[in-house]
Amino acid sequence: MTNHVNFDVPERILLGPGPSMVHPRVLRALSQPVIGHLDPLFLAIMSDVQKLLRFVFQTENQLTIPVSGTGSAGMEAALCNFIEPGDEVIIGVNGYFGGRMRDMAERYGATVRRLERAWGDVFSPEEIEQELKKKPAKLVCLVHAETSTGALQQIEEIVKITHKHGALFLMDCVTSLGGVPVMVDSWGVDIAYSGTQKCLSCPPGLAPLTVNERARQVLHNRKTPVKNWYLDLTMIEHYWGDTRTYHHTAPISMNYALLEALKMVQEEGLEARFARHRRHAEMLWDGLEELGLKLHVPINHRLPSLTTVLIPEGVNDKEIRNRLLTEYNIEIAGGLGAFAGKVWRVGLMGYSSRRENLTLLLAALKILLK
Repeated sequence: MTNHVNFDVPERILLGPGPSMVHPRVLRALSQPVIGHLDPLFLAIMSDVQKLLRFVFQTENQLTIPVSGTGSAGMEAALCNFIEPGDEVIIGVNGYFGGRMRDMAERYGATVRRLERAWGDVFSPEEIEQELKKKPAKLVCLVHAETSTGALQQIEEIVKITHKHGALFLMDCVTSLGGVPVMVDSWGVDIAYSGTQKCLSCPPGLAPLTVNERARQVLHNRKTPVKNWYLDLTMIEHYWGDTRTYHHTAPISMNYALLEALKMVQEEGLEARFARHRRHAEMLWDGLEELGLKLHVPINHRLPSLTTVLIPEGVNDKEIRNRLLTEYNIEIAGGLGAFAGKVWRVGLMGYSSRRENLTLLLAALKILLK
């Protein structure tokens, strides 16, 4: 007789860097019957998803879609469509995910000019301009909300400088979309991508992406085909455009879930949602500091949706995280890369950003750190 894995999954209190907790409404949407990816009803759902993605990105961009894949697929789509071999690309690396962008860009043949900052720091407009003055570039790429460090990068002035020097600006907003202001049109961002599993509180599996007309023109004027067939926007734009021409089988159920999650963002209102994330983050920061814990990122560029906490001397990182999970059903995460064993990453994103969650976490840490 075959032994099967017990599929009775507990409902964890997810307070790590993602995925965040998923509202019952979104889970119910996920369980709706599957229909065809060219069914008239699904085509209508696609249109609604696009309208609401434009709302959360604060954009009128026609090419605004959920890429079929996780946030890393969004990153790859954003890079592979706009890079041709030999293109000069400036990438700011101040954490793990800036490093991932650099890796992907190099694989597509870019000449990457890597700007370095200490993990937790952010880039100034002056250093971006200084690099652009040395030599023109096709793309400038920055992480808006660095998931590995909890640093929030100011964008607007850097976009102006990027355009002044004739380059496109590409923004990673995986851990900011739906949690802090992301103003694609008013900031002038050319290409932006995110993930569904962070502040949108949808299961992982789709990557919201938006591309403006300036960048779209660059895409259509490529001299070589896009090197990634699955993520080639010159084909995908026809499936998500007026003709709805088949490209691949979209993840039907995930789009149901995303539509419901986006409806909930709209119902709450963006300003109210941003205020909730900020209010609960400040409560968390105050509570952590009352426990004698130190936060890595200075408050002037600290990200409300993700906090990095310095692990005190003599405290076992994995032991505390394991006890939080087994004794309190709470998940937080350790550090990535250079931060492994040095920080805890605490996420208050979307449906996870609730007072009862952070109150329980602080109470549990108080007991465990004694």
